[in-house]
Amino acid sequence: MNLIIDIGNSTSKLAIIDDSASVIVKNGKYENPVSPDIIRTFTENHCIKQAILCSVRDVPTEFVEFLKKTFSNFILFSHDTPIPLKNDYATPATLGLDRLAAAIGATVRYPGQHFLIVDFGSAITIDIVSDGAFKGGNISPGASLRFKALHEYTDRLPLCSLPATFNELGTSTRSAIENGVVCSIVHEIAYYITHFRNKYSNLNIIFTGGDGKYFAKKLKKPIFVNCELVIWGLNEVLKHNHAFKEKP
Repeated sequence: MNLIIDIGNSTSKLAIIDDSASVIVKNGKYENPVSPDIIRTFTENHCIKQAILCSVRDVPTEFVEFLKKTFSNFILFSHDTPIPLKNDYATPATLGLDRLAAAIGATVRYPGQHFLIVDFGSAITIDIVSDGAFKGGNISPGASLRFKALHEYTDRLPLCSLPATFNELGTSTRSAIENGVVCSIVHEIAYYITHFRNKYSNLNIIFTGGDGKYFAKKLKKPIFVNCELVIWGLNEVLKHNHAFKEKP
């Protein structure tokens, strides 16, 4: 069994993967920070052979040391970790490790040569993977950041969230904010899909992240939705490094 720890900006995801069957046997989502007690409870009654930690936040040294002592085959995912993907980013040391893991996950989980990966988290990332190489991408504020910005940088606008339904035009201040944020994201992503489909043949569109399913329904285009894309990418990094160590 492999333990995957993905620490995001606001929450952390844990998963245990049975690599022999290529299935997630257990997963969970926790508020940050994740403690050793959470790891002990989560992995109880499971024989963990390998573990990997990916974080977009600074992780306490004590937590990393705990993982090293608890799991003999442990990887702290960094820009120096060998990966099964070419990285064409101009500044590879600044590329978000979650974006890199999602790109690796896409190449493993879906057949094809070209991918447009949209991760709907605190930030929205739009990345292109082509012919086994990470080509680059863009970053914009996620839905929650857009709602918070409208509320916190004005005197009277309320704090809103993603609505179950929305119209083209709001009929109240709240619905105007909700519609404005949703429509801005929908049209933003629709542009990327149209633009890159004209550039890459047979482009696979993959949505991931907390709001991935929500926006996939709004766009109504042929889209794969995999909220565990980063998890599968990190598992592939574990497998790649295990094979890397076994090479003569």
